[in-house]
Formats: sequence, structure tokens, C-alpha cells
Amino acid sequence: MHTRITVSTPEEMRQLGRDVAAVLRAGDLVLLSGELGAGKTTFTRGVGEGLGVRGAVTSPTFVIARVHPSLTGGPALVHVDAYRLGGGLDEMEDLDLDVSLTDSVVAVEWGEGRVEELSEDRLHVRIERAVGAEERFEDQRTVTLHGVGERWASADLAALA
Repeated sequence: MHTRITVSTPEEMRQLGRDVAAVLRAGDLVLLSGELGAGKTTFTRGVGEGLGVRGAVTSPTFVIARVHPSLTGGPALVHVDAYRLGGGLDEMEDLDLDVSLTDSVVAVEWGEGRVEELSEDRLHVRIERAVGAEERFEDQRTVTLHGVGERWASADLAALA
């Protein structure tokens, strides 16, 4: 199951994150990929808004992981930046994310190829910049949502477009 969505502004990227948050539940793993500045943190900020979590969702680059507790009784958001983690799953396990995974939504930037083993069910979010020299394409992104595993087999990701 996958769908492609064109996003033209940072606010649209946040809105897409809020829309995706509406289908997320405790135990979900979200892997975000895309080049530096593609919009991974902006998307995750929207997820945090949609989940109703406490604290500003900012890039966790220097702290590696941030936990944002729910203000609404829903799942917490664990926001991870795996860019600097060279040890893959072993290093991720040191962060005790597998303990948080059952009670939280875990969003991992740069997680592709590093943390898939945390869950058989996961949502891959790939963000790509539009190709083109024209100024009007500067903020445009193509977001591909790809659900993996039984959890996502019946999810209607196309409805998010």
C-alpha cells in the first residue's frame, strides 16, 4: 500500500503530518527519509500537532531522541534522528525505543536501512524535492507514503491525498 502526494508549502507539509497523525496509533513506527532540508522535521511537527503532544517538535539531531508526552491522553511521540547512529539497530536499542514503541508513535528521521527491525509493521515516508530550476518549484515536494506489514494492509493511505 502506497500513495504519492504533492506538497507545495511548509504549511501543507505540516498539514499532511496532522492528517497522517489521525491514522496513527500507539505502537506505530514511522520511518522518514529524504535529503537534508526535505521537510522531515516539518512533517513530524505536524504529526506532533495532530497527536496533541507537549513541546515544540524540533530536529533531534544533537540529542538523537526526544519524547513528547501526550496532552490529550493519546500516545506520546518519540522523535529520533538516526543520522549520526552508525551502529544501526544495536545503537537504537540502547535508546530503549523498543520499550517506548508499544506505548508511543515513534518517528525516525534517517531511519531507513537502520531501524526496520524494530517493527514488522511500519510506515515509510519518503520526501523528495521537485526537480526544476523554476522558482515556483522551490518548496514543492513529493511525499510517498508506503505502509509495510499487516497493520498497514487495510489502511487507506490514498485518502490522505
